[in-house]
Formats: sequence, C-alpha cells, structure tokens
Amino acid sequence: MKISARNVMKGKVKKVNPGAINTEVVVELAGGTEVVSVITKESAEKLGLAEGKEVYAIIKASDVTIGVE
Repeated sequence: MKISARNVMKGKVKKVNPGAINTEVVVELAGGTEVVSVITKESAEKLGLAEGKEVYAIIKASDVTIGVE
C-alpha cells in the first residue's frame, strides 16, 4: 500500500458501530490510544471491518481514513 499521507498508524479495530449511512470505527493503537473514524457504511463493508481486524489509521488534515492490505 502506497499513500501520500504521512501519519499512518497500525492498530486493531476495537469497535464497529454501523448506522443507516455511516459507520463509526474505533481503532486501538499500540499503547491503548484510540482513534475514531466515521466512514460510509458501504466502505466499512467493502473493507470487511470487524473487531480484532488489523487496520491502518491514516490521518490527513482533519480526516481519519481506514486502510487494509
């Protein structure tokens, strides 16, 4: 995976809260810090997000994007 964002942190999905349109994803980083991202429900489904899945929290400006390999 190659991206332009410089702030990439590996973590595990701690919680997935799906809504009608968007899904809130809580990612636990090393040391217990949590990052929360709100992405479309469709994106969460396409990425196969579930508790325990390893993901990357990718921060660019004020957005947090989730990436998987």
